[in-house]
Amino acid sequence: MNNMNQMMKQVKKMQEQMLKAQEELGTKTVVGTSGGGVVTAEVNGHKKLTSITIKPEAVDPEDVEMLQDLVMAAVNDAMTKADELANQDMGKFTNGMKIPGLF
Repeated sequence: MNNMNQMMKQVKKMQEQMLKAQEELGTKTVVGTSGGGVVTAEVNGHKKLTSITIKPEAVDPEDVEMLQDLVMAAVNDAMTKADELANQDMGKFTNGMKIPGLF
C-alpha cells in the first residue's frame, strides 16, 4: 500500500509540474519571419499571435497578394517554432510521446 501512496504522490507532483510548464509556455514567445525579415510575427507558447510587424518596403499597393503571402509565411514560421517550443518544454514529461490534447 505504501508503494501505491508513493506512486500517487509522484503522479500528482508530475501533474503539477506539467501544469506549471504549460502556464509558462504562455509567457514565452517565438518570432517567425519572411521576406528576409520584412514581415515578422510573434507567437506565444500557447500559439496565440501577439504581434505582427510589417516594414514599409513590404507594402506595395500593386501587389497585395505578395504581402498576404509574406504575412502567412511569417505566421506559419512562428507557429512551427511555437510547436517546437511546446514539444521541447513538455517533452521532458512525455519522453517524446504524442499525447492528444496535452499540447
